[in-house]
Amino acid sequence: MRSIWNGSISFGLVTIPVKTYSATDRTSSVSFVRIHEKDGAPVQYRKVCELDGEEVPNEEIGKGYQPPGDETVVPITDDDLSRLPLPTAKTLAILSFVDPGEIDPLQLDKSYYLAPNGAAAAKPYALLREALEHHRKVAIGKVAMRGRENLAMLRAYEGALVMHALLWPDQIRSADGVAPEDVKVRETELTLAETLMDSLGELDPAELHDDYRQAVEELVAAKLEGTAPAAPDTSGTAGAQVIDLTAALEKSVRAARGGGGGTGSASVTPLRARGTAAEKAPAKKKATARKAPAKTAGKSAAKSGTTQRTARERTAAKKSAPAKRSAKQTASTGRTSTAKAATSGTAAESTTKSTAKKPGRKAPA
Repeated sequence: MRSIWNGSISFGLVTIPVKTYSATDRTSSVSFVRIHEKDGAPVQYRKVCELDGEEVPNEEIGKGYQPPGDETVVPITDDDLSRLPLPTAKTLAILSFVDPGEIDPLQLDKSYYLAPNGAAAAKPYALLREALEHHRKVAIGKVAMRGRENLAMLRAYEGALVMHALLWPDQIRSADGVAPEDVKVRETELTLAETLMDSLGELDPAELHDDYRQAVEELVAAKLEGTAPAAPDTSGTAGAQVIDLTAALEKSVRAARGGGGGTGSASVTPLRARGTAAEKAPAKKKATARKAPAKTAGKSAAKSGTTQRTARERTAAKKSAPAKRSAKQTASTGRTSTAKAATSGTAAESTTKSTAKKPGRKAPA
């Protein structure tokens, strides 16, 4: 890597010479060139002087400052900037040490690796790194780089020092008018949202990749080969209609836990049909009323199938009915007579026994 800034870190009375390297690489992202659609030729950007209309080579291009509301442009040279009375021109001056949570991510800008510049810088470099890690703090300071002074944050990262350029507080816009007002969140919805957060698990950086860049590369390869590009897969983007926010959260939790319910995004619609139990009761009665005719029809069909007999079977059944009734009556009469006789004998026997037990009374003639 090529160093983009050489300076030092001022830590109290300790000075640490450092070299600065860019910590990020944006060259891997997708970038397009502008072309003339008529013939496909690239469109060039020429730097033209507004005064004489001639193209200006890069070696003749310098810096200038135009005050706000003024058309005058004041030329500024690198020598002018180097003589500015700024202690941060070549030094990152540490102002304080704070907790990492005190830095709003909105302020984070570009990131740089800091390396010790020379053997003498190794020991104080390691001391500052170990102190930041042990104390769990980050350092806040100011540094002038690339023609401007920036806030900077130093932190320990994988055995090295990382400097994050920070935006000034007045560069952060207010969030007034962005957030909705008077929105109430139910406790059930909040619990489901937290459950969904826990169900998604931890993030594996190894699984992160640029799908857009891959799709563009496949598109370019298909065009070079003269084949049709692959159709986009929209199976995971079709939104399933759900009744309310709670249902959407429940479905998302099931999907995150691998319990089904779809992996597509769920669109939320306002809750209109959900009411009290009293409001739901008529709907159940209607459903019961609709089911009743189906049961009656089934019974009627079964009955008609059973009663479809031939004429001969009905005649035989009618002839045998009187005989069966007579036999039943005869058997019933015999059983009744026998029962009466047995009852009479039992009664007489019990009367005789009771009389014999009482000597003062005569038995009736």
